Amino acid sequence: MKSSETVLLRNARIVLPDRLTEPSSILIDGDRIARVFDAGSGPSIKVESTVDLTGLTIFPGFIDIHIHGAMGVDTMEASPEGLLQIAEFLASQGVTAWLPTFVPASVEQYEHAIRSIEQAVAQTSVCDDARDHRLKSVPLGVHYEGPFVNSEQCGALHREHFRTFRSVTDLDDLPTVNSPGAIHMMTLAPEVDGGIDLIKELNRRRWITSIGHTRAPLATLDQAGKAGARHMTHFMNAMTPLHHRAPGPVGWGLLNDEVTVDMIADGVHLDPAILKLIVRAKSADRISLISDAIAGAGKGDGDYEIWGEKIVVKDRRTQNARGSIAGSVITILDAVRLMLSLMVAETEVARMAATNPARLLGLTDRGSIEVGKRADLVALDANLNVKATIVGGALSRY
Repeated sequence: MKSSETVLLRNARIVLPDRLTEPSSILIDGDRIARVFDAGSGPSIKVESTVDLTGLTIFPGFIDIHIHGAMGVDTMEASPEGLLQIAEFLASQGVTAWLPTFVPASVEQYEHAIRSIEQAVAQTSVCDDARDHRLKSVPLGVHYEGPFVNSEQCGALHREHFRTFRSVTDLDDLPTVNSPGAIHMMTLAPEVDGGIDLIKELNRRRWITSIGHTRAPLATLDQAGKAGARHMTHFMNAMTPLHHRAPGPVGWGLLNDEVTVDMIADGVHLDPAILKLIVRAKSADRISLISDAIAGAGKGDGDYEIWGEKIVVKDRRTQNARGSIAGSVITILDAVRLMLSLMVAETEVARMAATNPARLLGLTDRGSIEVGKRADLVALDANLNVKATIVGGALSRY
């Protein structure tokens, strides 16, 4: 199905922003949602294609704002073709947009990776591509995880590439994606030298700032919030834990309603009971699901050479030579499955997997099933397997 068509998706359960409808239909005109209506009624215009999705549930397409790789491909080392391989895999998992994520590295490595992203963005098309009709998730820009982070909370990141912020030239060293509408995000620790000034400069440049890999005290976090950093990366991971006499980043994130967080819902990084606690404390409106996936995602257990070291994947858990968890091997689909198994409502999970990431990235044209929004959708069966993904109105069945 090409994205230039007028298409009717019929007889599906549909996860709208505020409710679940069943059975209902969605009319897609080109790359946009034109109408949502009860299955018993029909569109007033002639449609070119009708797709019966009886028994399936349509969610807004998932958006992954923190992913390092998949299918044996790492975003730092990938060719444009490698990034498109990731994008194709993600589409098959219901992820319709993603933000390639970097670990701290040399400027030369960053420059290579940015060039690959630019070429992949240029090659990613869902509109009448006669050479390749395989659906691909849309790369949105770049997420720098570091290098301005705390060396005492490095996690799986390599300290030798960590930096402090002395002047704007330290930021100028980081290449940017020169593609229309490219999004730039950075995870940083506000307590590093110059951290608050860095947040101000990033905001001036219209970057999205997120707090992570941090040991910052409350006073510094308050300064960071005032400077414009009001999101937190893989909440509770790679930050000092909550203590009854030292609330730290976790206490700050839980206390402040204006702060949003993202979390890795794989059952490894956070215990399922903690996932439920975060949802109860923050509400579904302030949480985004991320994968933090590494190149082993989609490949299964084994040994992988990633970021210059061996990372072992066993029973869906990652571990580097230092014994640290080194990212995950899940997709957002896996996170959605886990959150639904914890009895979180489908409308709330849709917010965490699509609406909230879109809002964080400033994408007003997607993230929910509403008239006028991009037709980025995923249809799941009763076992939460992807049966169809729609990216910009183009559909693939699985």
